[in-house]
Amino acid sequence: MGSTGSIGTQTLDIVRNNPERFEVYALTGNRNLDLLVQQAREFKPEAVCIADETLYTPLCEALSDLPVKVWAGADAIAEMVTLPSIDVIVAAMVGYAGLKPTMEAIRAGKTIALANKETLVVAGELITALADKYHVPILPVDSEHSAIFQSLVGERAEIEKILLTASGGPFRTLKKEQMLQVMAKDALRHPNWEMGAKITIDSATMMNKGFEVIEAKWLFGVGYDQIEVLVHPQSIVHSAVQFTDGAIKAQLGAPDMRVPIQFALSFPERLESSFPRVDLLKLGHLDFEKPDTERFPCLGLAYKAIERGGNIPCVLNAANEVVNLAFREGKCGFMEMADIIDKAMTNIGFIAKPSYEDYVLTDRETRQYVEEIINK
Repeated sequence: MGSTGSIGTQTLDIVRNNPERFEVYALTGNRNLDLLVQQAREFKPEAVCIADETLYTPLCEALSDLPVKVWAGADAIAEMVTLPSIDVIVAAMVGYAGLKPTMEAIRAGKTIALANKETLVVAGELITALADKYHVPILPVDSEHSAIFQSLVGERAEIEKILLTASGGPFRTLKKEQMLQVMAKDALRHPNWEMGAKITIDSATMMNKGFEVIEAKWLFGVGYDQIEVLVHPQSIVHSAVQFTDGAIKAQLGAPDMRVPIQFALSFPERLESSFPRVDLLKLGHLDFEKPDTERFPCLGLAYKAIERGGNIPCVLNAANEVVNLAFREGKCGFMEMADIIDKAMTNIGFIAKPSYEDYVLTDRETRQYVEEIINK
């Protein structure tokens, strides 16, 4: 799911390099018709689906000479993930849109390689309960959560603390006054990682790290107060776990998303690769800093959301998706994003034990509320 995005294209790199291990059964994309067609021609899946229904006919025409089923729309994606021949779903769609198909894939008993962090941010309690019910493994693809997962493999000891690393993004050294002036083009220049536009902006605000705190709580069954964020500019230590005896285990590597993607696909094995290696002698030193929640208030808002619980993380996510796009379109300032999200978290009604339907309504109400603020 999300084959034309950053995670999707890198996943297909791994398939391309390991044809004896992996076969693409289905591909879904959002609106990038040309790339989806190109991928379908190379990997020859059984089915292809495009989320934007207006592109259904052009997709059919472009693939008319291939024996491939063509689908379109969000409901089709949610149906496609249940096809019996599929073993693993790489959940790489961006944002809230990934929630429903991930739920359907879990109900169908598919292993989930999870790159869509918003699924656990919005409905972590619901998703983890479903995974337990259907005995479905959720294997993290995010580099940080993969690092934590790798540090825990083979361990029975209790976790004392998770050390979640963050690059600090492109504005790590800027003063607050300077951050008032930054534009989307500045925020889209990440110092270490190649990512899609939405997640790159989230990294610049550190909302992405806040989402990862929430995700880590659900993936690893710890309290939010057991998760410490460390700014690590080199992005070599991808995260670490501190155990109750004081020992810390960390996973290190070059900032290359193909490593955690491949580990999720091949687990419990490790496959050989030609991915970049880290030369610690050339690197020389590793630096760690405490995050500044005054300059990056979105990180604090994420902690506030998970502390309140209920539907508030859903509000956080929906508000963030709207302001993230608005910032990219020049409709609101960089520091205004956190202010608007905070207003939404304060004014949208609280639901302590939300159902899936409650999440849907909360998401819709929050988006309308935030769009009204931006339009004013």
